[in-house]
Amino acid sequence: MREDARLFLREALRNPRRISALAPSSPSLARAMAAGLGPRSGPVVEFGPGTGRLTEAILATGLPPARLTLFEMNEEFVRHLRLRFPAVRVIHAPAQEAPRLLAPVAERVVSGLPLLSMPPALREDIVAAAFAVLAPGGTMVQFTYGPSDPLTPGQLERLGLRVDRGPRVWANLPPARVLRLGRLGCVNGMPRYAD
Repeated sequence: MREDARLFLREALRNPRRISALAPSSPSLARAMAAGLGPRSGPVVEFGPGTGRLTEAILATGLPPARLTLFEMNEEFVRHLRLRFPAVRVIHAPAQEAPRLLAPVAERVVSGLPLLSMPPALREDIVAAAFAVLAPGGTMVQFTYGPSDPLTPGQLERLGLRVDRGPRVWANLPPARVLRLGRLGCVNGMPRYAD
């Protein structure tokens, strides 16, 4: 078993409500979440990197580590991430703190947070924080295990956002769907997926 998988399992057993997943994201899901990024991409922010599976895929696109900022609440994960990715900025804070700590210049926010396991108001706060650090035209990429989107139509309307449902990644435990959220009226950076 990989070291990050052992750490994930230990933390999931210690605090199952906060981890809310059966296993770390699969390489297939991580690649789907990082799709479209590359060496010329602007700053990227990751919410809830956990042990770094999505982080690894983001960096594998060629994105310079100095352009990646991680927000993680779990102290053990923070320690692990700082050792594993020394050139990446790791902030030990919840995602909602991002607007206080970052300027709105990110090209993308990649979220591995289990939004469906959170209260609706907290989900909305997290997504609002993502869009507070995104530059105009920036997108938030989120995955979900459930059949419904993490935000209700009312929440999307309140935030002025739309959701494009991406591919379902079957090679993940459990299977997940990739979602891209963007501002209404913004076409750049929002690819349309065919179901």
